[in-house]
Amino acid sequence: MTAVPQLRTTGVIAKMLDAPLHRVVHILATRPHIKPAARAGILRLFDSEAIEKIRHELEVIDAIRQFSNTGESA
Repeated sequence: MTAVPQLRTTGVIAKMLDAPLHRVVHILATRPHIKPAARAGILRLFDSEAIEKIRHELEVIDAIRQFSNTGESA
């Protein structure tokens, strides 16, 4: 038997990553390399690989924010 892929909507991903929905939507709108694995009507469905990419992008944004808030210069 083949495993059924676990596909998630943007709202479910936001809950999984404990992030506001608007941040997840922004990442998907500005990172063309993160693509949905499937569509169900108007819903975009993402696989675990895409979810990890979203998690990574959230971490990058948070790191940049933290660095810029310390007042240090590069």
